[in-house]
Amino acid sequence: MLLILLITSLHPTNLSPTPVREADAICERCHAKIVHSYLTTPMANASGLAMEKLRTGTFANARSGMEYKVSLSGDHGELGYRSLNAPSDAGGLPLNYFLGSGHLGTTYLYAIGDFLFESPIAWYAPSQSYDMKPGLAELDSMPPPLPMQSGCMRCHMSSVQPSDAGTINRYRGLPFLHSGITCEACHGESRQHIATNGKTGIVNPAKLGPEQRDSICISCHLEGDVSIERSGHSALNYRPGEPISAYLAYYVRAGANLTDRAVSEVEQLSQSTCKRATGDQMSCMSCHDPHYTPDQQHRVAYFRGKCLACHNRPEFATTHHPENPDCTSCHMPRNGARNVLHVAWTDHRIRRNRVDSPTESDAEPAGVLTPIFSPDTSNRDEAMANYQALLEGDRSLETTVWRQLNAEGDTLRNDKEALDALGNISAERRDWAKAERAFRRVLEIDSADLTALSNLGTLLAKQGKVKEAEALLQQAFDRNQDLPGLAKNLARVQCLAGDEAAARRTLTTALIYCPQVDDVRRLLNTLGNCSSASEK
Repeated sequence: MLLILLITSLHPTNLSPTPVREADAICERCHAKIVHSYLTTPMANASGLAMEKLRTGTFANARSGMEYKVSLSGDHGELGYRSLNAPSDAGGLPLNYFLGSGHLGTTYLYAIGDFLFESPIAWYAPSQSYDMKPGLAELDSMPPPLPMQSGCMRCHMSSVQPSDAGTINRYRGLPFLHSGITCEACHGESRQHIATNGKTGIVNPAKLGPEQRDSICISCHLEGDVSIERSGHSALNYRPGEPISAYLAYYVRAGANLTDRAVSEVEQLSQSTCKRATGDQMSCMSCHDPHYTPDQQHRVAYFRGKCLACHNRPEFATTHHPENPDCTSCHMPRNGARNVLHVAWTDHRIRRNRVDSPTESDAEPAGVLTPIFSPDTSNRDEAMANYQALLEGDRSLETTVWRQLNAEGDTLRNDKEALDALGNISAERRDWAKAERAFRRVLEIDSADLTALSNLGTLLAKQGKVKEAEALLQQAFDRNQDLPGLAKNLARVQCLAGDEAAARRTLTTALIYCPQVDDVRRLLNTLGNCSSASEK
């Protein structure tokens, strides 16, 4: 109970993001019909305060032996958790925000102090029930806290703020200023447009060139197998009217089945006969009105009308399967994606019939990462894409990444993300000197960089440079007290320095944010013998 009270007391309650209906109220003065329609769409309802869409329910994960419960507690929602093997091992977390319109699913975000996390469970619309988030179902224990990074919020919230310097999920102010996707997310800055009563233009996606037009949809409706930020750019800074390729480079595995991944609609559409035949004339907006989502009653007629706008021979509408007016049921069926369970995604390849094979690419051998919708990608971008795939488990790319990053030489001198990657892979290869040079250069560029501080600290500790290692790790931990791996590394180094009290404070602090992480608790319990604890 003490832990629950402590967590609740740290929960920030004095600030709330502006709902999309209020943020867009000024647009309603001149565009009332459009705004009223838009407010019913999934995009407008993609996020908000947890209490606005609290779906109560219980879920037990047999593999981990943990039970989760989303419930109403007083005036707020709460995520409760308890071990089925040790019922006294339990706790509760007040929920701040929901993420996901509910069209496919919904999850929740919670805050402990300034740190923002994602719930380990999600509510899935097809099953109308809770289950583990993708990738967590096979864990044998409760997952460690899931840091909510700004890049993961930008397609569900508006005016997403970067996390504090040197952190991945710490926000001293609001993490986002508006819930839902506001008008400005697609139409750009509106201040001058409003001030001049509409005389100053605003971004109209339909009037942009093909790359800029499509970038607005691509920015959120394309993930690829890997996406990486271009050197010196943050996706948070993308604005409508710009090419998204200036900020992000997308890569897909050549020859991969396009329905295996979620959020691949844009990629699938590019392979369709319809898109290939019409070229730049066709876009997402040819079939989708961002301001309107037809309900179930009108969906079939709405999308049939879109098909007949092009397939408009007089006899076609009456002779082509008149018994089934739902064109999408045959030509755009819904399929499951391997990387997101319980959810079906519409196949945007617009196939001639259900039995057609997926469109394959013969440009590269199957499995090779190739850029898509990303002109002018560099060797650096390819190296970072391969590095990201390596981090996600493709160990076959290790040699390739090592070669590619080293080939860049001094061109990476001011590229801290690439230098961090080079430092990490150098350390893995036990090239301590190269790793140290890379991390020290990163810290010259950004003295708060989490990767360089924590990994250089660990590297120096292995070399017996305990004092400097402790200083670097302490700097990182002061900003990132919620990261259990960082806490363990710092505590071990503090033990090496003979400061058991400091090690105990570090681990106790970390347990505020990750009370169910067993190895943090075990390490804390061994601190009576610091020398043995530092070896675990």
